[in-house]
Parts: sequence; structure tokens; C-alpha cells
Amino acid sequence: MTGPLDAAIPEDELVAARRLRRTIQRTLRRSLHVRHLDAGSCNGCDWEIAALLNPYHDVQRLGIDFVASPRHADLLLVTGIMTRNLEEAARRTYEAMPEPRLVVAVGACAISGGVFAGTYAGRDGISEVLPVDVFVPGCPPRPEALIHALLVAVGRMAPFGSRSDSRAGNDASTAKSRDRLT
Repeated sequence: MTGPLDAAIPEDELVAARRLRRTIQRTLRRSLHVRHLDAGSCNGCDWEIAALLNPYHDVQRLGIDFVASPRHADLLLVTGIMTRNLEEAARRTYEAMPEPRLVVAVGACAISGGVFAGTYAGRDGISEVLPVDVFVPGCPPRPEALIHALLVAVGRMAPFGSRSDSRAGNDASTAKSRDRLT
């Protein structure tokens, strides 16, 4: 899968891209379906997520598709502080997703509330409302960090057809080892 744009991409990024594509295919036997949820962000993280679809990053070539319905999603990509008005909608979105499901917190606001921590209108991060599997720090995080986070998240899923297709990390022994990207 090489083309004119691949010549401009550093070799280490191409290797990571190939690894992500293989991991997704081995784990899901199809594309990874991502639902983005803006829970009260400044849109900085949203712009970086949108950059994943541009010709340079082109995550669709890796087998990653963004979907409009949580019923079709494997992974929930959440940005923002989780405003109190969006808590119920976020829970319903998460509950509408089929098992196994993953949650990735994108940006400082989603992780800890960022500069808005402690305000009356929002939570100090989305982990107060949803079970988060991967944290991606940054304000905003770079698209390469988001791609790496997707790789880590997919790695937490049980491979397709294994005895347990439920999300890794549901028991108490592994709940403490949630991934934080630095």
C-alpha cells in the first residue's frame, strides 16, 4: 500500500501504520468503528481528530472508520470536560454501543478537566462518568498520538473468536492498570 503520499511519510510512521492495520484486522476481522463524542471541548482536540481523515494521516487506509451511530461503534473517542448537561447523553451513547466497547479520553480536558477543572458546570474529566481505557494527554494531542492511542485501545480487546470477546480490564486486578499515554 504505497503511493505518492507515502514517500513523504517517515518510515517509522509507515511501520506503525502497518502494525495498526494488522492489529485491527486480527482483533476485529473488520474495520475499527469509532464514534466521536464532544462532551464540552474548545474544539482543539476535535480539529486534531479531523486531521486523522486528511490525506497525510488517512486513517481509513488503516481500517479505521468514523461512524454516526453508537450502535455501530467499537470505540468511543471523547473530547472535552464532560459538562453536566451532557452526562446523561454520554452514558446513553456508551450504553448503546455493542460489547466489547472501548473509551478513549482525548486531551487534557477529557483527562482531568484541564483549565476548567473545578468549575460548577463540568466534571474533572470524563472518567467520573465513563470507564476510560486509554488517556491521550495534550492540549490538543497530535494526530500521531491519537493513532497510537487507537493502537493501544485495540490491543486491549480480545481477538475475534477468542473465548472472551468482552473488553479486557473489567476485573478488579486489571482496573488499576489503565493505559496513560505520555
